[in-house]
Amino acid sequence: MNTSTSTGNTGRLLWAGLRALLVLTVVCGVLYPLAVTGAAQVAFPAKADGSEIKDARGKVVGSELIGQTYLTDDGKPDPRWFQPRPSNGLGTNTSNTQHKLILSGATNRSGDNAELIQWVKDAKAAVVSDNSVPGHPVRPSDVPADAVTSSGSGLDPHISPAYAKLQVHRVAARNHLTAAQVDRLVADHTEDRLLGFIGEPRVNVLRLNIALKELAAGRG
Repeated sequence: MNTSTSTGNTGRLLWAGLRALLVLTVVCGVLYPLAVTGAAQVAFPAKADGSEIKDARGKVVGSELIGQTYLTDDGKPDPRWFQPRPSNGLGTNTSNTQHKLILSGATNRSGDNAELIQWVKDAKAAVVSDNSVPGHPVRPSDVPADAVTSSGSGLDPHISPAYAKLQVHRVAARNHLTAAQVDRLVADHTEDRLLGFIGEPRVNVLRLNIALKELAAGRG
């Protein structure tokens, strides 16, 4: 084969490859992302922007898709607020206005793992102790599974209505509200199954705590 012909073929192949690279870069790396982003902003603006949740002042305090913890300055669960599922992956929110993402993930331990079993026992004892108030003791049998186990992602923003109701008397006492007022908040923020049959009823903890903060502020 003639050397010049071979060189010419190589050059054409390289130029064709470069053109394909440039075209695909523009189409897949610029035009397609812009089209998808534009369509999402038009059809689903709230979800496209991260499903942000704002407080009464219009300040973004988190996302409805990512759970948060509510802790005191010494790192313990703040008894004034409804608490989410236990997890090492949740963000930290001590003032209901801040969010910091740390980790995401489950324990990856089997159901018969001795350490996991001990965690659950300790978590149940803590839930019973933290939520028992004079006249309304919590029994171990009252504690639902989501109160002592984390979700697969570790970032679940929801708890079951049963876990929310278990916390009502403690939250009411700490915020100088009546149990009936707080129970109404839980009922108002309980979401039904998707389409009536998909999933389980759930309560978004961040939305519930925002409403609780507004109710407590109104009382004052």
